[in-house]
Amino acid sequence: MSSFTGTVRLARLALRRDRIRLAIWVGGTSLIGYALAESVAGLYPDEQTRLGYAETAVTSVVARAFNGPIAGTDLGAVVVTETYLTLALLAALLSTFAVVRHTRQNEETGRAELLGAAAIGRYALLTAALVVVVGANVLAAALLAVAFAGAGLPIAGSVAAAAAIGGVGVAFTGVAAVTAQLSVTSRGANALAAAAVGVAFLLRAAGDVLGEREIDGVRLESAWPTWLSPLGWGTQVGAFAAERWWVLALPVALLVVGVAVAYSLAERRDVGAGLLAARRGPARAASGLLSPTGLSWRLQRGALAGWAVAVAVLGLSMGVAGHEVDAMIAENPAAAEAIAQLGGGSELVDAYLAAMLGLFALTIGAYVVQALLRIRADESDGILEPLLATAVSRTRWLGTQVLGAVFGASALMLLAGVTTGLGYGLATGDPVAWTVELGWAGLLRLPALLVVAGVVTALFGAVPRWSVALSWTALIAFLLLGQLGAVLDLPQAALNLSPYSHVPSVPAVDVTVLPLVALTAVAAALLATGLLTFRRRDTPT
Repeated sequence: MSSFTGTVRLARLALRRDRIRLAIWVGGTSLIGYALAESVAGLYPDEQTRLGYAETAVTSVVARAFNGPIAGTDLGAVVVTETYLTLALLAALLSTFAVVRHTRQNEETGRAELLGAAAIGRYALLTAALVVVVGANVLAAALLAVAFAGAGLPIAGSVAAAAAIGGVGVAFTGVAAVTAQLSVTSRGANALAAAAVGVAFLLRAAGDVLGEREIDGVRLESAWPTWLSPLGWGTQVGAFAAERWWVLALPVALLVVGVAVAYSLAERRDVGAGLLAARRGPARAASGLLSPTGLSWRLQRGALAGWAVAVAVLGLSMGVAGHEVDAMIAENPAAAEAIAQLGGGSELVDAYLAAMLGLFALTIGAYVVQALLRIRADESDGILEPLLATAVSRTRWLGTQVLGAVFGASALMLLAGVTTGLGYGLATGDPVAWTVELGWAGLLRLPALLVVAGVVTALFGAVPRWSVALSWTALIAFLLLGQLGAVLDLPQAALNLSPYSHVPSVPAVDVTVLPLVALTAVAAALLATGLLTFRRRDTPT
């Protein structure tokens, strides 16, 4: 028996387990790419508007840090600049989560030990996970190339842009293969992989901020830190310009190195163990852990802290960038109209700030889904059943989880508003007033997040086996409807399906109470449905 015996069967098992997740990943990437490409094409329809965009993208430090370098004034180059970071981060995070789920999580739950009792080679589990994830990235990149070409972009550039994004996913597949060997828990392995993604983003941002403007004034030559980052490699492919196809060999090389290191580390540890020793906890638990509330806080505080840091950094950056909005789109009426549609107002700066808070609300919706789906993981892993055998009732346990997620979302939305207002206030000279106003405006987005929490809770109670896939699908649908629906001129009936469409876009418009009350009522009904159905079904299901 070789070290790879059973790889094919394990790959089929992984495909069977993740058939819904992979379908959403692969199909959703191409749909988001097509929608974003169509949106950008509508915003920058001619050479003059693209020239103004390129000049701003090269001169603005904020644009360099978040969008990366631009490769010219062609429509494809603008599309890549606007869409690359979003799609690349999705590919990186989804790849790392998938690798860890099929390697470290299998060991953590005992599945790997059961599988190892059969005719399974030592490297089979890891190899099967790598084959599935790399295959998903290749397929997602192929469909994304078709989506870009379908949006009217040149075929060669579409293939290069999609391959660059797929290459990011392939590179971080190798990174996750290593982190899965280091940590003893799937949470720790995911945290290490996410930290690697964060470092890659910072290196790419530093390289682009330190880059030099080329002679034509509409291109940016990145500095050397960009070449240290897998996220930076994708920007250096130069899609829709002078494509450098050889750069695509770099993520493949990182995958090969990562796999080799992972195989070597796997030889040095036992199944279920990690090379980084788990920190021993205190001999006695804190008194706060005696209640479901204390336990929920203990489990969520790490993730909440990480989200808070990211929100604070982005909020300050977006607030400072608000001072440049007028200059950025002074010669682009289409862009001004799009910002007005997203922000819901005619005053450009107010509309921009409202649009940024809307984006934060959508992003924090992912935190709500992530926090609440932990309850499904506890049920499927067998943790919930012994907990409910104590004096803790089902209603109290689920209600505590929901309250914890809502508290975290409230704190993050307040932080988003405060930091955005602080950044804009520091740029304009009135930080106190803007901090208070946008902090309040951030909290007004909370009813939409309550609806998201209600949807996840109702799905968990009614259809637990499908709750993970359906929850993420609902959030993606809200994203497409809430932020791109107006730009793509979708019918109002479709836009109304997103709770984000009903939140007043403060500070661009005045506060209206009725939509907020209606959203809260819908959220309460969904939460009640989730609690009722959870009380009446078996666990685990």
